[in-house]
Amino acid sequence: MKISNNKILITGGGSGIGLGLTERFIKENNIVIVCGRRESLLKELSVKYPSVITRRCDLSNAVEREDLYRWISENHADLNVIVNNAGIQQWMSVTDSNFFKRAQEEIAINIEAPVHLISLFINLKSLSTIINITSGLSFVPMARMPIYSASKAFFHSFTVSLRHLLKSKNIEVIEVIPPALNTDLGGKGLHNTAPPVSEFIEAVFIQLKQGKSELAYGFSEAMTKSGPEDLQKAFNRMNSQ
Repeated sequence: MKISNNKILITGGGSGIGLGLTERFIKENNIVIVCGRRESLLKELSVKYPSVITRRCDLSNAVEREDLYRWISENHADLNVIVNNAGIQQWMSVTDSNFFKRAQEEIAINIEAPVHLISLFINLKSLSTIINITSGLSFVPMARMPIYSASKAFFHSFTVSLRHLLKSKNIEVIEVIPPALNTDLGGKGLHNTAPPVSEFIEAVFIQLKQGKSELAYGFSEAMTKSGPEDLQKAFNRMNSQ
């Protein structure tokens, strides 16, 4: 994809990886639209970056996803890039009394929302690029976050198929595969020892400029290149505690 002069929608762009992408795309001379559930984060973002266009949207709700698409098509019909970044990560066990309820919440945000948004936004005549944020856990799961890991494995597989399916429409499909990073994903303090988002974003943009369609870094890059034996070793190591 071209790095500059785009109009880009980033879901969950007010924090974590989404915020890092928002800041870097602004720096590269793009118009950025950010949608998210938390009004307070969107207000903070607007104050810090007045050029950012914000829209509150609960992506777990199908009606609000449709409203988002309708608003974009009516007010920003020249949008050409969508970044499916929004996601939630919950540490839990299948034996928890509220396991299924929490699993449904993750599935709604991590699977239903991006699949629905993609099915809507490919109808925009201007759309040229879809960027899906998956995870190194797409390749080897962390048992303490079973639904998150499975949802990212789904999204990785779906992205591979999507790239093939959209060739005829000339829509580029890019997969960004982050490792654990120092964000609040899953809860505050859980990833304090992980690499900073800034390092990851820098690596992503180097790869974007190289024209790559699968962008990985650190642990996630190693997992994309691993065979079954190495993946099993990684699983055993990650889930030994």
